[in-house]
Amino acid sequence: MKFLLSVSAITLLATTSVFAKDKLTISVYSFAQDAYKKALYEPFEEICNCELVIETGNSVERMAKIEANAANPVIDMAVMSSHDALALARKGLLQSLDTSKLASYNDLYDAAKNPIGDNMAVGYTFYASSIVYRSDLVDIKSWADLLKPEVAGRVALPNITGTQGPLTLHMLSQALGHEGIEFTDTINAIGDKSDDIVTFYVRSSQLAQLMQQEEVIAAPVGRFAWSRFSGSDLPFKWAEPAEGQTGGMNVMLMTKDNGNEALAYQLMDYWLSTEVQTRIANAKIDSPANKNVEVSAETADSLTYGADLINSLNMISPADIIDNRDNWVDQWNNKVIQ
Repeated sequence: MKFLLSVSAITLLATTSVFAKDKLTISVYSFAQDAYKKALYEPFEEICNCELVIETGNSVERMAKIEANAANPVIDMAVMSSHDALALARKGLLQSLDTSKLASYNDLYDAAKNPIGDNMAVGYTFYASSIVYRSDLVDIKSWADLLKPEVAGRVALPNITGTQGPLTLHMLSQALGHEGIEFTDTINAIGDKSDDIVTFYVRSSQLAQLMQQEEVIAAPVGRFAWSRFSGSDLPFKWAEPAEGQTGGMNVMLMTKDNGNEALAYQLMDYWLSTEVQTRIANAKIDSPANKNVEVSAETADSLTYGADLINSLNMISPADIIDNRDNWVDQWNNKVIQ
């Protein structure tokens, strides 16, 4: 009997191992997960015959988990902002990518190919940032118009700690003729006008509500939030300021020595393909980094789309953000939030 049980146990283990699926654990932003499941996760699982384990959270939480498990990674692959990815790379938590394993690598816009150096990441989506405004009440032609008397008491700015905060400082600095990445003069100028600013918003949903309630008539915002305004009965317009639009990029990365590199490369390659980037763009989830993606004019209006726009974005380098953000926050707290 004992012999028979042992044989049965061995047979069960063998059968289990044959049918067990490989797992790939990825860390992603929490937004649009139902849409991503349909456009990316489920189709990939059918192709790879594997299971995707999806972990979500804010950037601070997700970065902390990668760092806390550096010796024995529990995250195989992640998507982050380019500056958050650089912060992880500087701590030795990422591994350089073998771009020969990404069939669509040469189809990416140049800015997406090696955004943080040493092939530590690859871009998968861009976003533009500009100013949304009520075209029936005000005309925005410059980033400097955010501090003009015409919008006093009805303008909102992003908080310095959010994605849009440094981007707004960057463009305001150029519009006001200020020099230096420290943004000291620009932060002082905002501080001088702080009583004219309705709020320093944290989430685009908060801003959308204020603008729908007509408490705010102009504010900087990322293109990914444009759909919150474009479908409104109110006449919102996307500004094209004289100084141009700013923006950013989100990237894919792979944790160092995770042991699951082959499957991670397979997902990266699939995600960057023209087929998948087109599907994601048509679902209006993310804007494509693959330059071969073609979408309708109506879809493009909701995205950061096309070589002319992407190549014109006035972005801050990831290194400048990391090296200066603590100083920006200190100045902001002293001059703006008093």
